[in-house]
Formats: sequence, C-alpha cells, structure tokens
Amino acid sequence: MSGDALDDRVRRKLVSSLYTQPSSLAIGALCGISAAVTVAIMSGNRAIMIGTLLLTLVGVFRVAVAARFGPESDRRDARLLELLYETGAFSFAFLTGGVAALTIWFDLDTPQQLLMVSYAIAYGAGTSTRNAGLPMIALGQMVLSLAPLIIVAAIRAEAIYIVFAVTTTLLIPAMAAVTFNMFNVLRESVAAAETSQRMADKMRDLARTDVVTGLSNRAGLNHEMVEKLMTMRDDQKLALFWLDLDKFKEVNDTLGHPVGDHVLSEVARRLRETSPDGATVARFGGDEFIVVCEVDTRSQSEQLASNLLEEISRPYRIDGERLEIGTSMGIALMPDDGTDLDTVMQSADLALYHAKVNGRNQTSFFDASMTRDLMRRKEIEAELRAAIQRDELSIFFQPIVDLETGRIKTFEALVRWFHPEKGELRPDEFIPVAEETGVIITLGNWITAQAAKACAQWPEEVTIAVNLSPVQIKAPGSALGILNALKEAKLDPSRLELEVTESLFLEDNHHTARFIEKLSSEGVRFALDDFGTGYSSLGYINKFPFKKIKVDRSFVSGPNVGRKSDAIIRAVAELGSRLEMDIVAEGLETIDQVRAVRDAGCTLGQGYYFSRAVPDYLAATLLAQEREKEPTSFRLVG
Repeated sequence: MSGDALDDRVRRKLVSSLYTQPSSLAIGALCGISAAVTVAIMSGNRAIMIGTLLLTLVGVFRVAVAARFGPESDRRDARLLELLYETGAFSFAFLTGGVAALTIWFDLDTPQQLLMVSYAIAYGAGTSTRNAGLPMIALGQMVLSLAPLIIVAAIRAEAIYIVFAVTTTLLIPAMAAVTFNMFNVLRESVAAAETSQRMADKMRDLARTDVVTGLSNRAGLNHEMVEKLMTMRDDQKLALFWLDLDKFKEVNDTLGHPVGDHVLSEVARRLRETSPDGATVARFGGDEFIVVCEVDTRSQSEQLASNLLEEISRPYRIDGERLEIGTSMGIALMPDDGTDLDTVMQSADLALYHAKVNGRNQTSFFDASMTRDLMRRKEIEAELRAAIQRDELSIFFQPIVDLETGRIKTFEALVRWFHPEKGELRPDEFIPVAEETGVIITLGNWITAQAAKACAQWPEEVTIAVNLSPVQIKAPGSALGILNALKEAKLDPSRLELEVTESLFLEDNHHTARFIEKLSSEGVRFALDDFGTGYSSLGYINKFPFKKIKVDRSFVSGPNVGRKSDAIIRAVAELGSRLEMDIVAEGLETIDQVRAVRDAGCTLGQGYYFSRAVPDYLAATLLAQEREKEPTSFRLVG
C-alpha cells in the first residue's frame, strides 16, 4: 500500500468528516464573532469595526456551507469541498488574528485585548487538533490566526510584547508536532480500518464460496438470490433447478473422495457453461446443486432443464476412469410455484424428491398434485435422520411368554419415537418412510446394537428378537454389521433372533440366502414373522433354517376369528411341532385367546394380555420379579 495513496484516502475521508458536525463550526464562529463585536462596540475603532464586519460575513458563509454539505447531503466532489473549507477557514483565521492584532496595535484597554487575543490563540490551537486529519489546513489556520499577533507584538518592541511574540511563535511548532502526531494516528487508523475491511470482505467471500467447486455455497446462494429478486422485473419469471447426482456416494466409496471432489468440480464446470448468462450456480451441499436464472416462459425453462440434464449425464473421464452419473432434477418457477424465495425452494425440493421417487435420472416440475402426504414423508425423513443423531428414539421391549411355564423366553425390540414437538409417532408412520429413503439401514443397525446391549444384561436363557427390513438386509455389509453389534455388546449370537417377513424373499433370493446362511452359521436364529399373510410361506420354511414361526395376529384377534382361523392355527402348530419350531401367537389380549392358542398347540404367546412394550429398565424389572418366584406350571385363571 503506497503512502501517497493512503494519504489521499485519509484526506478524502477527513475532508468529508469536516462537514459532519456543522453545529460545532457554528458555535466556534459565533464565539469569535461575539468577541469581535463586543470589542468593536466598546472601542468604537473604525478598523476593528471593518474587521469585525468581514469576520461576521466569513463566519456566516462558513456556517452556510457546512449546513449545505452536512451529514445528510450528497458529498461527491471532495476537492471542491476541500477548497471551500480552505477558503472559509483561512479567511476566518486571518481575520480573527487580524482583529486581535489591531487591539494590540491601537493599544485598546487590557480587557478588550485579552478577550480578542485569547480567542485568537485558542482558535489557532484548537484548529490544529480539530483538523489534524488535514495538516496543511490545520497549520494554515493556526499560522494565519497567530502570525498577525506575533508581527504586531514584535513591532511594539516592548518587553512584555517581545515575550508574548516569542512564546506565541514557539506555540506554532509545538502545536504542529501535535497536529502531525494526530495525523499519523488517524492515518494508521484508516489503514487498519481498510485492512480490516479487506479481510472482512475476503472472509465474506470465503463464507459464501464452496471450497471444492468454487461455486456459491448455501450462504452465497441466499445472498445472490436476494439481489436477483431486487432487480427482477415484474413480468419476469425466475426458474430454480435443484439437481441431485444419483448414486454419487458410490463414487466416493469405491474410488475415494479425491475422485469424488474431481467429479463435483467437473459438474460445476458443466453447469456454469450450460447455464445462461447472469444465472446463479451454487453447490447446495453434498452432491446437490442449484441453478437459478430468469426465464420468459415455462417452455424456456423446460429446454434449459433438458440441456442441463443432458450435459451432466454425459460420461466423465476422471483419472483414467470412465464414470456415468445420472442426475435427478426438481424445478420450480416464481411466481407460479411461490411468491417468495423460501416457498420456491420448498417447491423445487419437493419436485426433486418426486423425481427421485419416480426412478431417478429425470426431471420433475413442481405441481400442486404433489400431495401433502409426499411432503409429510419428506419431513419425516429429515426429522428421522435428525432424531437418530439427537437420541430421540428409544427401544421398548415386549415379552414373548412360554405358554406352558408362563416365563418370559424372549423380548421383541420395538422402536419408539418421541418427537419433542409432535409427541409419540407410530412406527407405521415412519418405518415405511425409512425403508423408502434408505434411512432404515442406519435405523436398523442402531436398533440391533441397542437391543443387543440390553439383552446382554439379562439372564442367559432370555433372547432378543429384532425385526429386519428387506432394505436393511440387502445393504452391503449388513451381516457383518449385525455380527459387530453382537461383538460390541458381548452377546452370544444364539441369543439374537432376527424376524423377517415374506417380502424379503420376493426379490434377490440369492443375496438373501447368503445373508441368512452367514448369520445362521454364527448361531443367529431366524423367525418368520406374520405367517399366513403371504402366498408361499411353506416354501420358505422348507428352504431356510427358521427356528420360530409367528402366527399373524389376524388369526388370533382379527374380525374373522372363528373355526377356520382356529383350524389354521392348529395346522401351523402341528407343522411347527414336527419341524421342531416354536410357534408364537401374536396379538393376545384376553384370557380366552390365550387358552385357545395354547390348546391349539402354540408354544409361545405375545400381546397386551402379558404386557405392553416397556422400556429396558422395566423389562429388567419383569425378569427380576419372575426370577423371585418359584418355578411353577403356568396356570390360566379367570
């Protein structure tokens, strides 16, 4: 930073500051004029009267200029302002010193000399500090106000005046030193302020820029969107394209994050080149990008969407690897799909979600037919991810009781979600969403880990049952994740029962078979849940090593319970007996239902008759109370 350039900036800033307090200038002028008028009237001296008149005219001129170019005015020409100030300041200073000098020249009464001379000296010293930001003006005013006094005092050649002339002369370099010291302080302050401003600007730019792609980040997008909305014409439309790279996570997982970052940079480059001039292109986070631009018609936005999708979908060549990455895109228009920024972004986000649900690698314009249910599912997905992180989820345990002894043989682990604002959410509200979005993988692993830790604290003969989703089972490394959970909990694999439904076998039987085979070889037990609601359960029983069958509650407490359902339960119980499987009757709520299923041959029972699902500490309490009793045959009363 050059000194001359800095001095110029200091001068421009302080020239402007000279006019920021016209009131102080007016007070100073009023004091000087008052002193001069008093002396002129008391002395009746013609020369002093003329000097006082000129001083008054100059003072009024200065006050008028200060008021005209005060803090509320538009100060554009710094050089003109400086010239006007110099003219008024130098004239006023010279006339002040001149009138004071005349009181000495004409040897007026001592009080009159004291009044005018003291004001002249105070004015000269005061301006040397007030205008220190402009040293030449400050020193000029001081010299012009003191020089006439020094000259006249020297001419009088009397001892008292000689001393006065010498001391007043010495005051000039002393105050000049003060002026330049203050100027240096002000100069350094301006330099520091400019440096701080540059750093603040740089930090602001960094805060608004994505490091990997060089695009605007979320904060930068918001800033640019606000500016774009402020300049947009009333008849103009704003199109927001929200893009999400399909299966980008696989790139990071298989090729590494450096390759993933290279892909993101290439996507950013293609978006910049394909987007129209003036468009805002931002990386919203992860593998999501947003393009915002002005369009005249909906068809224009459709064409641009097609161009963007085509460009992003072209194969990538990264470090010798040929990659093909699909893109899902949601599009919303302003004001068609929202009159404010937040609404338009929500509409585009919802359209993107719709595009991904419908098969990915496609575009979807927002439409009102995208129902509240879809928005609700999206909301649940986001909240469920956050709930896992915030430990809002809990595991409850419902006992499965031996119908012969009445003892608890197993606890089924059931997830509960206690939302801080919405209260308890039913599993049938969020489990389907978790399965659809893949959150069930994280959720399922967490449930298994928590259930295993709880079971490790129970007696060895008590097992834990966990429901598994087909999505969770088909995830890479699913079997290893379950074994690691058992290892961390120090729980024998034979104490874990994994409950699966027939929907697991409808696709990818080979993968499912490997999963079951791997865990079965380690001792993990499997149960077929909701038996009787599918089409080919017998085939699955024959093929896979199930140790337990759970008869669906519709055969126990459903609206169609009767002789047929009783016959089905007896047949299943007979089948289980021959295959050495436990048969669990679900949904038991009354003593009559318990009698019926036990008489039909079921070995285990589960339902509200025995207990609702309870927290882990109550599950431990149930076991403790049970162990305090003597083992007796389970008797049904009532």
